[in-house]
Amino acid sequence: MQSQIILITGASSGFGKFTAQMLSEQGHIVYGTSRKASENMNNVKMLVVDVTSPLSIRQAVEQIISEQGRIDVLINNAGIGISGALELATEDEVNKQMNTNFFGVVNMCREVLPVMRKARKGKIINISSIGGVTGIPYQGFYSASKFAVEGYSEALALEVHPFNIKVCLVEPGDFNTGFTDNRNISELTRLDADYGESFLKSLKIIEKEERNGCHPQKLAAAICKIVVRKNPPFRTKVGPLVQVLFAKSKRWLPDAVIQYALRIFYAIK
Repeated sequence: MQSQIILITGASSGFGKFTAQMLSEQGHIVYGTSRKASENMNNVKMLVVDVTSPLSIRQAVEQIISEQGRIDVLINNAGIGISGALELATEDEVNKQMNTNFFGVVNMCREVLPVMRKARKGKIINISSIGGVTGIPYQGFYSASKFAVEGYSEALALEVHPFNIKVCLVEPGDFNTGFTDNRNISELTRLDADYGESFLKSLKIIEKEERNGCHPQKLAAAICKIVVRKNPPFRTKVGPLVQVLFAKSKRWLPDAVIQYALRIFYAIK
């Protein structure tokens, strides 16, 4: 297997950390990023990058090019979660969610694509979510950010096809990572007379499913397979079997059935 130069965002914890370590163990040269300074992990070189800051991205890409001469694979993994009712979301919460999860992907691709186009090869793996296939109650702007990543990736795959650049989406279901504990909770929603009780019931279910979810190594293994495949699938769903099957069923089940099932699951009455 040929060693590849890989850049992965959000590599200090969760999916990113496990994926970066697994790729490094397989012999690839891996650069990980985090918003705050982080020590190198084994053979993973950590860089300080804020995906909402084009300048910090440009500096990291320039460093990798100066050291390695190329970037073969970009894995856009950095993301955050904000829970609350869509109606009550503040402008700051919406901007923070979209700027990190969606525009962060756009910013990274904008800096790395010229390098890949010049080389006439490359692979971009965007981490979406099953929540980017089906809207999740009280995770609305998280879902919106991932739906945006889905649409962006579909269009990007077509545009860069002539340059032999592959674009892939990975759609995780529930996994047991630090994402659950790091989620931002809307106080306005929690204390609201109309939404509060329903929100807390749904949030309890969401957190339980995440903590009982798959080990992040399962997702890391799936990403590693995409990295080495010459012609990887455009979409890869990974997670608990029931969630994966439900997400796939959206293509043929009536919308009313999907909505009913989600209301039952998330205790929306």
